[in-house]
Amino acid sequence: MVLIIPSWLVTLMVAALPVSEVRGAIPLAIGYYGYSWYQAFIISVLGNLLPVVPLLLFLGPVSDYLRRYAIGDRFFTWLFARTRSKYIQKHENFGLIALTIFVAIPLPMTGAWTGCAIAFLLGFRFLPAFASVAAGIIIAASIVTATVMGIKILIF
Repeated sequence: MVLIIPSWLVTLMVAALPVSEVRGAIPLAIGYYGYSWYQAFIISVLGNLLPVVPLLLFLGPVSDYLRRYAIGDRFFTWLFARTRSKYIQKHENFGLIALTIFVAIPLPMTGAWTGCAIAFLLGFRFLPAFASVAAGIIIAASIVTATVMGIKILIF
């Protein structure tokens, strides 16, 4: 049996993955599938946004569940003590700007997945964290799209 997955769905799934995100989805959509830059941009941004809401909503409950066990409690106590300081919580707006910039840099280990983990560790509220991560995704997608289109113009 042969499964044929539509190219838009493959692009969406690649954008949702933690390693590739928009960095991999946009070049795939434009270079391999032949999408226009705006189609690739929209599909990739939507795909990259898919895991953001569940990550921001469920990292807390998952850590709370794991804290029931001694090893989980020791780990999260250590982790939170190192990352959540009163300075960060008092200056959340600066932290959100920094989070946006971090997510916007289209390099490995930066992006929506890591940004959600940072937002969780620093104790950012859901809506500001979501807005910050979403803005970073849009900026990263813009950078990647401009780069891919610039390379495409140079090659052809």
